[in-house]
Amino acid sequence: MQFKYPEVLYALVLLLIPILVHLFQLRRFEKTAFTNVKFLQNVILQTRKSSQLKKWLILCTRLLALAALVIAFAQPYFANRDIVKTENETVIYLDNSFSMQTKGEKGDLLKRAVQELLNTVPEDEEVSIFTNTETYKNTTIKSIRNELLQLEYSHQQEAIPSVILKGRKLFTKQQNSVKNLILISDFQQHAQLSVQNDSTFSTNYIQLKPANANNIALDSLYISEQDANSVTIAVVLKNSGIPVQDVPVSLYDGESLIAKSSVNLDTQNASEVTFSIPSNKVIQGTIKIDDNSLQFDNQLFFNINAPEKINVLAINEADDEFLKKLYTEDEFNLISAPINQLNYNAISTQQLIILNELKTIPNPLLTALRSFKQNGGSLVIIPAKESTLNTYNELLQANNFRRFQEIPNVTEKKITNINFSHPLFTNVFEKKVTNFQYPKVNHYFNMEKASAAILSLENNAQFLVENDETYLFTAAINKENSNFKSTPLIVPIFYNIGKNSLQLTNLYYTLGKENTFDVQTSLSQDAVLTIVKDTEEFIPLQQTANNKVRLTTDEFPTTAGIYTIKNQNTDLQKVSYNFDRKESTLQYHNIANLYPENTHTTVAQFFEDLKNEQSVASLWKWFVIFALLFLCIEILILKFVK
Repeated sequence: MQFKYPEVLYALVLLLIPILVHLFQLRRFEKTAFTNVKFLQNVILQTRKSSQLKKWLILCTRLLALAALVIAFAQPYFANRDIVKTENETVIYLDNSFSMQTKGEKGDLLKRAVQELLNTVPEDEEVSIFTNTETYKNTTIKSIRNELLQLEYSHQQEAIPSVILKGRKLFTKQQNSVKNLILISDFQQHAQLSVQNDSTFSTNYIQLKPANANNIALDSLYISEQDANSVTIAVVLKNSGIPVQDVPVSLYDGESLIAKSSVNLDTQNASEVTFSIPSNKVIQGTIKIDDNSLQFDNQLFFNINAPEKINVLAINEADDEFLKKLYTEDEFNLISAPINQLNYNAISTQQLIILNELKTIPNPLLTALRSFKQNGGSLVIIPAKESTLNTYNELLQANNFRRFQEIPNVTEKKITNINFSHPLFTNVFEKKVTNFQYPKVNHYFNMEKASAAILSLENNAQFLVENDETYLFTAAINKENSNFKSTPLIVPIFYNIGKNSLQLTNLYYTLGKENTFDVQTSLSQDAVLTIVKDTEEFIPLQQTANNKVRLTTDEFPTTAGIYTIKNQNTDLQKVSYNFDRKESTLQYHNIANLYPENTHTTVAQFFEDLKNEQSVASLWKWFVIFALLFLCIEILILKFVK
């Protein structure tokens, strides 16, 4: 039993007053003279004992009545904790990610959770509610009722540790308040679930489970084959749940159905279906399936734009035949010119410039290359064996490289170390290769290490390094000095250097991640590119370079689809975005095993338990009744006890 006003209990000290009064009265008695008291002795003794008993009964009833009255004013109650002196703070996390689209026994998990919140949380109770996209701080269910009913699903999903950190910030800093953080989610396994206990608040988990875990997802697509006549697109599908046969898969170009196929899906295994489209066809593609579980992964958007060629300028004092074989006309516009016939006006229109074993770099070219790099161009430097190091070192310092140094008595070295993690080797090697025929160089320049090399010699000296899209060889690669041109490494290195100099748009990008690509266009002063779809329009982060604009998207766009990149009123090209497929696999943490004391199955059950925990059984009325009862007993004693 606890008291709302325990200080009133000090009044119980007043019970000493009637005790002292009664004790004083019991000590007083009156003598009466009789001539012969022999026959009255027994009667007098009996009357005195009866009087003392009556006074003690009266004293007890008065003490009990007064004590009950004092306790009633202290307002006693029964509760699980001292909640009268403390304030209650409730913060609710409501997961509105795509996985909450699955259907439970009473409908969609999210919609059912919202309905139970509206039905169980008192309308005027102050709470804070936050989702993956919205935050409602210190509000009431009544005031945000419409917002909750209209809550949309989101591709954003917070990790549970981040959710708890965000929820903690919504609590006040009061020390004596009772704080409850309530997490309402399905708790998928792909999300991190390493939670550190916080003694300042109680964390409660309400795990909503779907009626079944069946889901078919369009996971991804890629170009599997390509030739002069056709392009083969492979679509990857994944299945969670029971095997499914003959799932129809449709390919649309805009609103037109252009192909249809079917696929059999096993449990937890990926399957592929392929479509063939004409080569160089511009397509705004959508892959569609029909599945009744999650809806966000039933469509996959992609687009193929008109082919754009990359401008490459080779400035030569050595054989350039290998460059002509690598940079073919179908993908590149290659201009190859000797240093003495160079058209300097052509430099500003290039995406990639290759200095092919120049013996010296003229000052006008140094100046032009500085401007070219400042505008975002890519540069490859291949020194000649007889290079004038002063001019080369000036160019190297301008591009944040260390200086070249001659090596006395240099001997032949093999190129043995490959940095497989470098972007130039993405999708080039299936595994790390160690047993191939190493290329070799007879002469090379020494340079202090400033960063990890792409290729290194057997003595760990650098052979190929990169910094800010400037690629530097430390040795000539002509046939007299090296057999590097004869090795398979030369193809992916130079080809990917060329392709990376203009980052053309991919088939599609994933929403919520940082995506970067280039658009070939020239902007007028103060002009910007915009990305548009229907009524949605935004200006991405952009950087203007040589005849191209590098766009970076992150928070926007927010919906999947095919967007148009525009320069004012001119449509330049398309770009596609899709939702991340990480929520498509319906596998869940077992929260009941991890946190058995803090786990609940429904929203209604938790708030009913919370209500019972916070309920107060007031007892002051009973003590008033007891006080009246003891007063009545006193009256009866005075009236009937002799």
